[in-house]
Amino acid sequence: MAPHMAEWDQKEIFPVETMRKAAQLGFGGIYVQPDVGGSGLSRLDTSVIFEALSTGCVSTTAYISIHNMCAWMIDTFGNNEQRERFCPDLCSMEKFASYCLTEPGSGSDAASLLTSAQRQGDHYILNGTKAFISGGGDTDVYVVMCRTGGKGPKGISCVVVEKGTPGLNFGKKEKKMGWNSQPTRAVIFEDCAVPVSNRLGEEGQGFSIAMKGLNGGRINIASCSLGAAHACVQLARDHLLVRKQFGETLSNNQFLQFKLAEMATKLVASRLLVREAATALQESRSDAVFLCSMAKLFATDECFDICNQALQMHGGYGYLKDYAVQQFVRDIRVHQILEGTNEVMRLIISRNLLSES
Repeated sequence: MAPHMAEWDQKEIFPVETMRKAAQLGFGGIYVQPDVGGSGLSRLDTSVIFEALSTGCVSTTAYISIHNMCAWMIDTFGNNEQRERFCPDLCSMEKFASYCLTEPGSGSDAASLLTSAQRQGDHYILNGTKAFISGGGDTDVYVVMCRTGGKGPKGISCVVVEKGTPGLNFGKKEKKMGWNSQPTRAVIFEDCAVPVSNRLGEEGQGFSIAMKGLNGGRINIASCSLGAAHACVQLARDHLLVRKQFGETLSNNQFLQFKLAEMATKLVASRLLVREAATALQESRSDAVFLCSMAKLFATDECFDICNQALQMHGGYGYLKDYAVQQFVRDIRVHQILEGTNEVMRLIISRNLLSES
């Protein structure tokens, strides 16, 4: 991916064929069960994979991570018919998936979502709009949280909507600061009839399913930040070794030496926390949600700072699109916002701490 990262960003190319090659390596359903085409690997394995892939292209890897989350949700909460119908094509990436929770009026307050699903016979009739949907319009399978009951989280269900369903429409392609190798659009439902057989789990389980997906999603996006930071530490090191000012290379400047040391230390600390959270989630430990929130908060904040410092070390060159460091900065900035803002992560962590008393 690395040789194409800049082109995909500048031309806003969704690299479908490259992702299908990744799927041949097992990266289309990394933690999906093998009986439906998945690789059956652990959350820790997944974290290592996404960190490595992100050194080549954060934006593309982040989409792959969302796709994996959707495939896992169907594999885990779907019945055998649903798993066999959807998962093989998702694992091979013959079809691509999108996660549809956020709405124009409900971001952090996800439980207040308004997209409705009124049951009529053996179908739900969906009406509403989802916002900021990664892959929206270009993907084939939409995992949608919608309201089948009353207010609050217990009124939310999860259904799978396939592209081409009458009443499924899309907004304009958004122009974004980063993440340009994946399209982002609103997903709009206008009297969209979806079979009841496409519902994952029972009515009212949708919010729980969405949150369980996000626990893994938070580790995944933190892992993508690790990859960006790892690449930027290497870019900064290489630049310091060749760039000369005041008659010597920047690598001889003790202030910059210490900055580089701090960057590497923050990267390793972030990596260890993300890996611990991945292990906790894999083992279904009681502190898993707590650690996933900590890992997402700490790693995305620290890794953005690492990339930003690497750009600063490049001076004016770092601001040019000829240099990859600026793209890493642009691509990972959104990691502090999505999969639950870092402010919400602080809320989850503090509530957990205070409830222990």
